[in-house]
Amino acid sequence: MDHLSKFLKALIVVDVQNDFCPGGALAVDKGDKIIPRINKLLAIDDWLRVGTRDWHPKNHISFEKQGGMWPEHCVEESKGAQFHNFLYDHLFDKVVSKGRDESLEAYSGFQGTELTKILKEHRVNKVFICGLATDYCVRATAIDARKEGFEVVLISDCVESVNIQKSDGERALKEMAEFGCVILHSTNLE
Repeated sequence: MDHLSKFLKALIVVDVQNDFCPGGALAVDKGDKIIPRINKLLAIDDWLRVGTRDWHPKNHISFEKQGGMWPEHCVEESKGAQFHNFLYDHLFDKVVSKGRDESLEAYSGFQGTELTKILKEHRVNKVFICGLATDYCVRATAIDARKEGFEVVLISDCVESVNIQKSDGERALKEMAEFGCVILHSTNLE
């Protein structure tokens, strides 16, 4: 069996970056609490392990000073854009940078990246998604994965929500399920 033939599934870890964890510019409350569970998943080597990250230019359209709704965050090469120190990012097989075009919002790991190409090159047909934040980048990545034809499993105990409105995370989970995503706890993974 060649090296590539073992990858029929992939783990996509969405945006577990310093700016999205407590102390960061756009912190998700308890965003760092999911990291130990994600690391257990990253230690499994029979799937393609992909990390996505916001990697914005300094004048990105999403920033408040550019008329966007978010504080400046995840500026390329900054400490805030780096993966969280506790995340086992050295285990990623691939890293996908999104939000690099200053004039376009990009919540999904598929938008403006080569993620679809990477997954198809590795014959992936099923993706398992976790990370930050449930109601924004995780949601967009999961829905786009379905639109690209992949089976999608959202790992419910390995995500956290921004929850600008108290129920945003729950609403995002419901929407993902309506798109055909399976919602599972990490202890119930196949």
